Amino acid sequence: MKEKVENLLTDAFYKGASDIHLTVGIPAMFRINGELQKANDLIIRPDDTEGMAKALIPANLWEQFETKKDLDFSYGIANVSRYRVNAYYQRGCVCLAVRVVPTSIPSLEELNMPDVLKDLAQKPHGLVLVTGPTGSGKSTTLASMIDYVNRNFNRHIITLEDPIEYLHKHQKCVINQREVGSDTNNFANGLKSCLRQDPDIILVGEMRDNETIATAITAAETGHLVLGTLHTTDAASTIDRIIDVFPHTQQAQVRIQLASVLRGVVTQRLFKQKNFSGRVAATEILINNGAVRNLIRNEKIYQIRSVMQTSRAQGMHTLEMAINQLIKENHVSKETVLPYLTEGAV
Repeated sequence: MKEKVENLLTDAFYKGASDIHLTVGIPAMFRINGELQKANDLIIRPDDTEGMAKALIPANLWEQFETKKDLDFSYGIANVSRYRVNAYYQRGCVCLAVRVVPTSIPSLEELNMPDVLKDLAQKPHGLVLVTGPTGSGKSTTLASMIDYVNRNFNRHIITLEDPIEYLHKHQKCVINQREVGSDTNNFANGLKSCLRQDPDIILVGEMRDNETIATAITAAETGHLVLGTLHTTDAASTIDRIIDVFPHTQQAQVRIQLASVLRGVVTQRLFKQKNFSGRVAATEILINNGAVRNLIRNEKIYQIRSVMQTSRAQGMHTLEMAINQLIKENHVSKETVLPYLTEGAV
């Protein structure tokens, strides 16, 4: 069974799939350029997925999977690729969702990211957030930012990931990558420990709860650059999400702290390219300048969009502005991105 599932994962890598879905009752499915397609015509049976899960899940984690009914872990195939795996139960059967992690870290230029991301990665301290829905490339963008710093500056970087995806080699930086579950119990504990490990940059794979977010803000206040992710759809909702995570009695203080430490928010989505050669990212960039800080402090988050629309010279733009630029440059078709445009935008 191990050979069977590894052959499937290898095939997905060489076909350029971003994800693999192994679900009982249908063939294995690959997500290629954002769309699902059958890997073959073989219907998966319950004992198939259970056998695949046992072949992939480390022996010491199998009991945990059976108890909690879902599990995140990483898997590697030598000379092929690494994979981020989520095993879970569905109607009593085991299912697997597998994300293919590219073997090399793309540069920010290769991702067609704005140059302002390099500026954010060089900040001596503060909080930088990369947001977007699942599968929008957040992890890849963060890995590219870390790689940019690694190639150009002398820093100590600590990452907290669940699980570790991209593997960074020490170049100019010292990089320590810690996996939640094996190297630390959770993000909050790992983040607290980071503060005693002399980091310059801390990457938090996912800011899930108020304890993790509060510790990240404290780390940013005490002279560290903290990079993190949130599952939000735009810059304004990202700020609201952070504040709303806290009890009402703490929100005023958090608002003041966030206005002080936030350096920028990068929101992104991936769209199929017009020539079907892959996908391209559209970004929304918020830079925390004086105007934005005042809006955060005064609970006027709804006005941030207007600041972004009129501050392109500072590197800001809305998602809609980026999408319109992609249409203008003939990277995407209007039909593909229409749901993300307001009526009459193009």
